[in-house]
Amino acid sequence: MTTAPDPAPRTSPADPASGPAPVGPAPGTTSPDPASGTTPPDPASGTTPPDPASGTAAPIRVLLADDQRLVRSAFAMLVSSARDMNVVGQAGTGREAVELARTARADLVVMDIRMPDLDGIEATRRIAADEDLAGVRVLVLTTYDTDEHIVEALRAGASGFLVKDTRPAELLDAIRTVAAGESLLSPGPTARLIARVLRLPDAPPPGAPAPAALAALSERERQVLALVARGLNNAEAAQTLGLSPLTTKTHVSRIMGKLGARDRAQLVIAAYESGLVTPSRS
Repeated sequence: MTTAPDPAPRTSPADPASGPAPVGPAPGTTSPDPASGTTPPDPASGTTPPDPASGTAAPIRVLLADDQRLVRSAFAMLVSSARDMNVVGQAGTGREAVELARTARADLVVMDIRMPDLDGIEATRRIAADEDLAGVRVLVLTTYDTDEHIVEALRAGASGFLVKDTRPAELLDAIRTVAAGESLLSPGPTARLIARVLRLPDAPPPGAPAPAALAALSERERQVLALVARGLNNAEAAQTLGLSPLTTKTHVSRIMGKLGARDRAQLVIAAYESGLVTPSRS
């Protein structure tokens, strides 16, 4: 008579001796999150993988052009105090401003009008005409009460203007506005300056056929242009005409393309010079 051998000893699944441990994250590490598609930070390394979507915009590269050294220094201190701006150069003449706009790769030039060698208007004209400087914006400074050349600067390609006694915070906001591709045209001062400086000897009378410059525009586009010339932004113009802001923005872009304008400042000049809008003489 034989006896069956004893069965092999069994082990519990919880027994570490029963085989390899289940697959899982090692101590001190974290497994990837399949829902996010990114790898969480490793506590052991203390670092977090860079997130491409969280990049911050590069600082605005500002060039300051003014023939007064003290004024330049004051503006430089102010601009440098803003975390989103860097002063990349200072010019004492218009010719230096044009050269530094190229070599310093400026995004925006804060340009005084009255400067030796080459004034701010001609410097602005040269910057606007240079294909290599197509992305450079010009913000003109004026004394307003004594300087009658602001409209010439806008014609030359400036994207806006400020008076020199503006508040520091307003200057920084103006730089941000113009650098973002918008124009800085305050409705009141703009209308008064154009009324004083812009001459319209051949302005068409009310009801006359549209000037050739406006022939390519639709009736709706002329309405939008007239509101832009009076200083309204897209949201305000949209509300006035009962349109959506996006539709109004599209109209503005098309008008700029048809008239060959680089920004809203040029649209204002075109509207007044064509007679679409008449300056108030009051």
